[in-house]
Amino acid sequence: MDRETFLFGAATSAYQIEGATQEDGRGPSIWDAFARRPGAIRDGSSGEPACQHYRLWREDLAWMRWLGLTAYRFSVAWPRILPEGKGRINPKGLAFYDRLVDGLLEAGITPFLTLYHWDLPLALEERGGWRSRETAFAFAEYAALVGKAFKDRVPFFATLNEPWCSAFLGHLTGEHAPGLRNPEAALRAAHHLLLAHGLGVEALRGAGAKRVGIVLNFTWVEGEDAEAVDRADRYHNRFFLDPLLGRGYPESPFTPSPQVPIYPRDLERIAQPLDFLGVNYYTRARVAPGEGVYPVRYLPPEKPTTAMGWEVYPEGLYLLLKRLARETPWPLYVTENGAAYPDLWAGEEVVEDPERVAYLEAHLEAALRARAEGAPLQGYFVWSLLDNFEWAHGYTKRFGLLYVDFPTQRRIPKRSAFWYRERLRGGA
Repeated sequence: MDRETFLFGAATSAYQIEGATQEDGRGPSIWDAFARRPGAIRDGSSGEPACQHYRLWREDLAWMRWLGLTAYRFSVAWPRILPEGKGRINPKGLAFYDRLVDGLLEAGITPFLTLYHWDLPLALEERGGWRSRETAFAFAEYAALVGKAFKDRVPFFATLNEPWCSAFLGHLTGEHAPGLRNPEAALRAAHHLLLAHGLGVEALRGAGAKRVGIVLNFTWVEGEDAEAVDRADRYHNRFFLDPLLGRGYPESPFTPSPQVPIYPRDLERIAQPLDFLGVNYYTRARVAPGEGVYPVRYLPPEKPTTAMGWEVYPEGLYLLLKRLARETPWPLYVTENGAAYPDLWAGEEVVEDPERVAYLEAHLEAALRARAEGAPLQGYFVWSLLDNFEWAHGYTKRFGLLYVDFPTQRRIPKRSAFWYRERLRGGA
């Protein structure tokens, strides 16, 4: 396979690895505030200090070179660039990403930049957050700023990462920041996130960005009851995909469904042409009829499962890529795929993680099989480069190719890192 055109990478996000949450002018984010709530984070932790990537990025870049990555997907911290969400620019924040991007290019690694990976500036949340239409326009201002700064050095810009999580985990189930449990708030947030994407695409293109796309998380849904499968597919997949394709919103998965104010031209803006679709995939869901506002019941996962309790189902990635190849017009990138396992380190030079090796091998093969059968797959990114702050799970779940001993910040390669390195050396 041509490594010049197919990207083999690893992915991270700013809040999960950077730390330095109060350094060099960074403003607070909704996750800083959410982590202070008693019981919100499993181990009572936060994104401070995370992996101290803000300080140790050169060491992490050296590990990327050792792995042989041809691309690195990272996110920019909105509150590090615009501490109040809009208006005043923090030059030290921009300077950090300047150094990172230049370092990647010097190492021959393609930067794949995500503008929003869930760390909304707290100042915007205090004015309504994603429930407010104004946040979408603030995002466009932020997108224009970052696009102008990096248009000549970054070939890939993704507007949002997994807006499903921001809208539904953040505003419906309360598992993520800002921690609300309100169907109307969830649907308002979903629409404003997609509007922000559309406005962000306009802003990035206006700033001269070359390739612009979005990253969605998908769940392969199966079950014997067609109505339950359709409702779960609308909830997990189609609610965000269909508007991007110009189909408008599918029928709401909620009963009854709150009404969301959609202004003229909103759907047109959301459905602008894209240069790629990022595909995040981890597992499948088996469903049956249920009760309540979202009448779907999830069946227990079949074995084997990961430390997250997610079923290991590589066939779902193959089927998903084949489906997206039929239904969408865009080049595809698997922008996240990986697994958490209870990795243990007792001073060894290599952390053994045979389950992760098996997971990644099976999923990469599934992705490449879909590509061989015509899916327009252009890249594959492992989640994640590093063990990190895993949102509501804190530091209790490890996804990294590199084990992080958080008290010392030492990075130790796992067997999966050696496996990936050898695969990339052999052209995968």
